[in-house]
Amino acid sequence: MKSIMVLNGPNLNLLGKREPGIYGAHTLADVEGLCREACARRGFALDFRQSNHEGVLLDALHEAGAAQAAGTLAGVVLNAGAYTHTSVALHDAIKGASVRVIELHISNVHAREPFRHHSFIAPAAIGVIAGLGVRGYALAIEHLALACPQDA
Repeated sequence: MKSIMVLNGPNLNLLGKREPGIYGAHTLADVEGLCREACARRGFALDFRQSNHEGVLLDALHEAGAAQAAGTLAGVVLNAGAYTHTSVALHDAIKGASVRVIELHISNVHAREPFRHHSFIAPAAIGVIAGLGVRGYALAIEHLALACPQDA
């Protein structure tokens, strides 16, 4: 069975507590449940992770690239949090590992502070979802499932 990796970056462990007016009341555990259901509907396993450390995220992307090349991973849903706007290393890891990534943001980053308007990840991603709340995770999973079906 193929899997889909959902990779969450810094401060996403604070979902439900951190600025609920922006990020909503759902916790990271709620997001994991939503992702597990979305994967199950399409017959995929879920690999759900969160780290506040850039190097751990890099290692996960390298691992994902190897799994995708082996045919066991459909791709990655990446909510890199603030690293989106600062990390050339994440961009390089996506490109270097040749991993299929959908960049995801719970809030509409383009309606927020100007420093959030630039993404180092978007040029390396196959798509970007922003501003749809936690429902964006299910949409990203749906796209990966359709783009890389189990029998492919």
